[in-house]
Amino acid sequence: MFSPRRFRALLMLAPLLLQAQDLKEFEKRVTEFTLANGLHFIVLERHEAPVVSFHTYVNAGSVDDPLGQSGLAHMFEHMAFKGTETIGTKNWPAEKKALQWVEEVYDRLDAERRKGFRADPARIKSLEADLKAAMEKAGQYVDANAYPRIIEENGGVGMNAGTGLDSTNYYYNFPSNRIELWFLLESERFLRPVFREFYKERDVVREERRMRIESNPQGKLMEALLATAFAAHPYRHSPAGWASDIENLRRTEAERFFQTYYVPGNMAIGIAGDVDPVAVRRLAEKYFSRLPARPLPPLITTVEPPQPGPKRAEVESTSQPLIFLGYKRPDQYDKDDPVCDVIAGILASGRTGLLYREMVRDRKISLAAVAAPSFPGSRYPNLFVFLLAPAIGHDVDDNLKAFYDLLERFKSQPVDAETLARVKTKTRAGLIRQLDSNAGLASLLPNYYMNYGDWRKLFTSLDDIDKVTAGDVQRVARRYFVDQGKTLVFIYQPKKPQGGGEK
Repeated sequence: MFSPRRFRALLMLAPLLLQAQDLKEFEKRVTEFTLANGLHFIVLERHEAPVVSFHTYVNAGSVDDPLGQSGLAHMFEHMAFKGTETIGTKNWPAEKKALQWVEEVYDRLDAERRKGFRADPARIKSLEADLKAAMEKAGQYVDANAYPRIIEENGGVGMNAGTGLDSTNYYYNFPSNRIELWFLLESERFLRPVFREFYKERDVVREERRMRIESNPQGKLMEALLATAFAAHPYRHSPAGWASDIENLRRTEAERFFQTYYVPGNMAIGIAGDVDPVAVRRLAEKYFSRLPARPLPPLITTVEPPQPGPKRAEVESTSQPLIFLGYKRPDQYDKDDPVCDVIAGILASGRTGLLYREMVRDRKISLAAVAAPSFPGSRYPNLFVFLLAPAIGHDVDDNLKAFYDLLERFKSQPVDAETLARVKTKTRAGLIRQLDSNAGLASLLPNYYMNYGDWRKLFTSLDDIDKVTAGDVQRVARRYFVDQGKTLVFIYQPKKPQGGGEK
């Protein structure tokens, strides 16, 4: 989660950079086209092995969750694996009626609950029993896990999906002789998805939140950081969603989200591996042209207001103390974005980073000291985040004092040429060490296309890093690492009661 996005992308690109020599050579292996409905495809030929990686990038994430429905983007991600009208059902006409009955009963239950203090408890209890019975009946028609089972039975591996703040991604790999099956399955789930077992899956999503945030001190701290740092922008909501929102999500809301955001013009697909671009285009026209063109979704218009001063939040926990410091910074399109990546490399590039060397290795007051130049997303103004973990015998105050001292020195003294060169060299060396990855490239191509309008940004990103100077580093550090844009959150351990008992 804290890895610099651009550095990670470049690392995945390493083998092709070595093979291609330049952008024009790489372009010879790439074919891209856009269907009439707006869906864009980027195809990379790589015939070294008879396998293909597929990646569907949807330009919608939890930042697009409607007010009061946080977690909805994540909820639909789960629904996308439930199948279609022909996959995952034992009897679609009967299941369709049963699913509709579930919603009708739920509507009645919601209507009674909305009466507030005038609601009839006995009627609520009766409707809850009716709802449970309706869901059980609908469940009788489900062929559980049919969609992923078909993929696995045909040699598909690595099937997964992820919901972030800015996007949702679906991906897996197939043998090259099964590519038409991928086109059928992937187009069907975005053409006619069936929201079966919605409320059962809602419980799964709620449990994920419990495990990843409510029972995880670092998850609690991360959520506190976002909720404190952002007053208005939806970056303040984590992809997990708030518990009460999740518990009240409705199937009809997920359907509206799908209709609004899963439109062809808001999606891009990357394909890398042993494929024929001519055959790919033919299959894309055959299967994905069925998706109806719809208007692009609304843009996020909320702008985070200027921060009036430093913010602070404390989270009580018996776990190891942890510290998050977030500094407001501009979005990924700003000229200072590559400078932030370089700063992260200087301060926290493993054992050579200044934070590690001073706070972990030399002074031994921290167990870990890392940085993320862009968090929780990057499409909108976000945070440059530092994570500190105090060592045994040292506390939050010790770590903060040492960190602030180091940061002020970093801001006041230009980085030396040797350190700056080492960070850039380390980035390039990392490229060479990386293994070739169809899956990584299938992910990166649509990602950069949707974020920058051109996948070639993969190449120019390295040029942007090379252009960063010591003066840029000092200027950006002085501009953004200031109290005016700082948010501090940390875990503290509750004090033991004195006097032998609770008061």
